Amino acid sequence: MNESFGMNTLALYTVGSAALVLALTKAKTRLELSMAKHRSLAGHPRTARRVAALLPGYRYSEDQAFAVDGAPPNVVAQRKAAFASLVARCQQRYPKSLAASAEAAQSLSDLQFISAYRVPFQFRDLAAKGLKVGSFVQSTAGVTVTDLDGNTFYDLTGSYGVNLFGNDFYKQCMDDGIALVRDLGPVLGAYHPVMLDNVRRIKQISGMDEVSFHMSGTEAVMQAVRLARYHTGRSKLVRFCGSYHGWWGDVQPGIGNPVPARDTFTLTEMGEGTLRVLRTRKDIACILINPLQALHPNVAAPSDGSLLDSSRKAHFDKAAYTAWLQELRRICDDRGIALIFDEVFMGFRLAKGGAQEYFGVRADLVTYGKTLGGGLPIGVVCGKREWMRRFRDDSPADICFARGTFNSHPYVMGAMNVFLRRLDDASISALYQGLEETWNHRAALLNKRLHDAGVPVRVEGMSTVWTVLYTQPASYNWLFQHYLRLEGIALSWVGTGRIIWSLNFTDADFEEVVQRFVQAGLAMKADGWWWTDGVTTNKTIKRRLLREMLATKFG
Repeated sequence: MNESFGMNTLALYTVGSAALVLALTKAKTRLELSMAKHRSLAGHPRTARRVAALLPGYRYSEDQAFAVDGAPPNVVAQRKAAFASLVARCQQRYPKSLAASAEAAQSLSDLQFISAYRVPFQFRDLAAKGLKVGSFVQSTAGVTVTDLDGNTFYDLTGSYGVNLFGNDFYKQCMDDGIALVRDLGPVLGAYHPVMLDNVRRIKQISGMDEVSFHMSGTEAVMQAVRLARYHTGRSKLVRFCGSYHGWWGDVQPGIGNPVPARDTFTLTEMGEGTLRVLRTRKDIACILINPLQALHPNVAAPSDGSLLDSSRKAHFDKAAYTAWLQELRRICDDRGIALIFDEVFMGFRLAKGGAQEYFGVRADLVTYGKTLGGGLPIGVVCGKREWMRRFRDDSPADICFARGTFNSHPYVMGAMNVFLRRLDDASISALYQGLEETWNHRAALLNKRLHDAGVPVRVEGMSTVWTVLYTQPASYNWLFQHYLRLEGIALSWVGTGRIIWSLNFTDADFEEVVQRFVQAGLAMKADGWWWTDGVTTNKTIKRRLLREMLATKFG
């Protein structure tokens, strides 16, 4: 009996010890994962969604709106007069464009969203008094766009990344591409023979074995992740804090996605804790890299809708980011993880061979879009043969399905072919010569002119993609976009958050933009929006905002 009791005790002890070891192992794994996440809310998507649900909506009254920074009465009066003038000038200059936008906003949900988030929500009532932006343009020429009222603007929108070589270039690509395939028309399913040349050229550019066509960049990323999961048999994908890979749920796990993304790890980019997780976990299928994040690691894409202080940061360190990508490449090789470069936005901007050529690091799968379609919608997945295969010979029912009605549309294939062939033109090749030096020099030139003029603004760039930073704590930086527009500079809906240049800007064009940029800054400064008491910091502004939110929430 004693012997039986002893054996039972030993068995219980063994089971208990095993359970304890298992629990400790799981706790260690969870702790390592938690430490690999960025400490901000952006690094914790589930927590961010909960916090966002608690965020109260409130609006400044007119008196509050002009004095949130404690400005004295004379500055407040100056701002009120300046705002009235700003509204009047916009209404006078853009009547047709604004009227068309107002009509469209009644039925177009996209425009409703854009209009609401163009300024911080606290200032929406103030902006609603007439500070609107027209969303319609009727023509382009050279480096300019023209609105419905005949106003011409220098185009710094980049068409969200599409416009690399200039609007005229893409109009020609589309015209010539349609001419190539006109005899076939919009036949779907069968391929136009021009696609063969497209595949050959894309393989040469990407250095990959196979190609798959899709209808958008988001869809291309979806397929790349699906292929990685199919071939690894693992479910988890790693993205990095602040990065954008389209609006698909698994790659947008936080605010904006009503359903939690349970198989997504959002980790700190360029973090040692992240490397520890990648080296040890056995359930990771792929790592997604958006090269643009090298400009602002672990920070979401900037928007003037969040500009309530001047803490926006950005800096590009090519050497450091190259070393990071090289380490990821080594880990992926060791752990059997797919390294995916999402070049939908940046493809062809850094170099003809994209980020792979620019950083000297090869991916397993690469997604392209935007400019590759020659001005028409496209998404492309390129990959090594072992990652691209969608079926197994020894298991015929085990497939990785992906299709789309408009994949390989003849008109898109035609425009793409013109684009790819024109990449070999001497005139296009010349634009890539000294590309980085040219645009770094231009950024430095603009920064010097802004500094010399006493304007508290500077830019930080990654080749032809720039963001605007504010060097003095302030709560009205979001107004700068409107001063820029009045000076004839067209910006995307995120305002000054992102500037995207096309390569056809000459030195003379750029000089004209610099003059207008500085003039806009001087006008905004003269109107009192950058008044400072010399004591306020970005931290004190954030504390004030927190007090406002708590007072609104709890009354």
